[in-house]
This record gives sequence, C-alpha cells and structure tokens, in this order.
Amino acid sequence: MIDQGHPQTKRARPIVLAAPSGTGKTTIAHRLVEGTDEFVFSVSATTRTPRKGERNGMDYEFMARDEFEAVARRGGFAEWAEVHGNLYGTPRRTLEEAIVRGEFVVLDIDVQGARQIRANFPHALLVFVIPPSAEVLVSRLTKRGTEADEEVVRRLRNARRELARAAEFDHAVVNDDLERAVEEVRTVARTDGTRKDGDVAARIAALTSEIDRVLEEQYQNVGA
Repeated sequence: MIDQGHPQTKRARPIVLAAPSGTGKTTIAHRLVEGTDEFVFSVSATTRTPRKGERNGMDYEFMARDEFEAVARRGGFAEWAEVHGNLYGTPRRTLEEAIVRGEFVVLDIDVQGARQIRANFPHALLVFVIPPSAEVLVSRLTKRGTEADEEVVRRLRNARRELARAAEFDHAVVNDDLERAVEEVRTVARTDGTRKDGDVAARIAALTSEIDRVLEEQYQNVGA
C-alpha cells in the first residue's frame, strides 16, 4: 500500500472526473493526457467482450468474470461496479504505480465510483463536471439522432440525481469551453487545490430546475 501522506507521493494522486452523461467529461479526460506524461489515463478492467479494434491493456484489461470476481474479493480494485450485466473496475495497482512514478492518473468514472476512490485513496482529487445548461445537455444527448426519447429522459433523470451529489466533490468545473475546462482541471491538480467555486450550489440548483422544466415541456408524454 502506498503511503499517500509521504512528501514524495503527496503531489501525485488520482484525478477523478465524474459527471452526468452528455457533459463531456470523457473528452476532458482524454484532452488532459494528450501530449504529456504528467497526466496518464487509467485503463479499466472489464468482463465484457472486446469490440472490434479494441486492444487488451490499451483500451481495457479484458478479464473473465471469475477472474474479475477473484480480484475484487482480494481488494484488487480501487472501485468497481456492474453495468448492464458486465463488470468494470479500476485496478488498484494502476493507481499505486502511477503515484510512485509521480503521475496524475485520470479516471473517467461515475459518481458511485468516485466515492469508492475517495474511500481507498483519500488524497484523490474529485472533480465534478457541470454542463452549462440543460439545453446544452439535451443537445449533446440528442445530437447524433440515435437516442430514443425514453433514453434521453432516463439520462436527464440520472443527471438530476447525480447533480445532487456534486457537493461531495472537491472541485466543480463548468464545461462551457473545452480548453478552459481542461486548463482549469490541470491547474487545480498541479496546485494541490481542492477549492469549490462559490456559486456552485446556486448553479446546481438552477440547472436542476432547468432539467425539470425540459422534462415537463419537451418530454411530458414520455413514459417513466
């Protein structure tokens, strides 16, 4: 186990990005690691079948279900969950090895996973990514024209629940400008910052109200 309070390991720590679907956190995560060895992306383990073009150890660490469950029982995952019948997890060794190398390891996970990371790595920086408005969130969810109304409603309701958890995070960044948002996360990580914007609570409340209005005005006839 890594001593996270040791001076040599205090700066290097996991950087967790969590957000409602459609907020752009995955884009921020990938932009953080581009062209640098200071920030590295965490490769998750999963029991699902590799998709075409995916490489073991690069896109995911693909594991059989019994192997994954055995690792979980040994406490080998910093966080893990079952999603749509498949298991996903962050190998603990990935984070510990990155800390030893002095790297910021970036995790693109959900709110529940963020809580598990905080329990296992108290020094981790938890960043919540906020969409600039409900309209932008809906636009991002529907821009490809492939999402059924029922799926959009499900994601908006999930977003509402996840926004209520933003106060548990160390920092909140509004993804209204990608480059600015990426630089803000970099700055907070490098300065060991754990500040919160003073208007986060008000912004979250306004965004939640916007989501309620969109659900009522645009999707009132869509079933639960």
